[in-house]
Amino acid sequence: MSLFSALKSMFSSDNSPSEPVPMQSEDYKGYSLTPSPMADGSQFRVNGTISKGELSHKFIRADVIATKEACAQEFLRKAKLMIDQVGEDLFK
Repeated sequence: MSLFSALKSMFSSDNSPSEPVPMQSEDYKGYSLTPSPMADGSQFRVNGTISKGELSHKFIRADVIATKEACAQEFLRKAKLMIDQVGEDLFK
């Protein structure tokens, strides 16, 4: 390993989000909400899927939350709000 490679590895880190792991789905007004918190460093990014029948919408936000469970709850809160505001137009 060269000196440059050693220095580069010391000062760089891979902070990219990891693959999300789907959690238990919840039904809301005919929609299925599946939180999938995405590990991002030591926190979790709000992420999940809203689906109804054959239609689905990938839902990801910039918010990062300290725990996986709190992140899942925040996804559910935001997804329900989006359904109430947008409804079926969510899939356009």
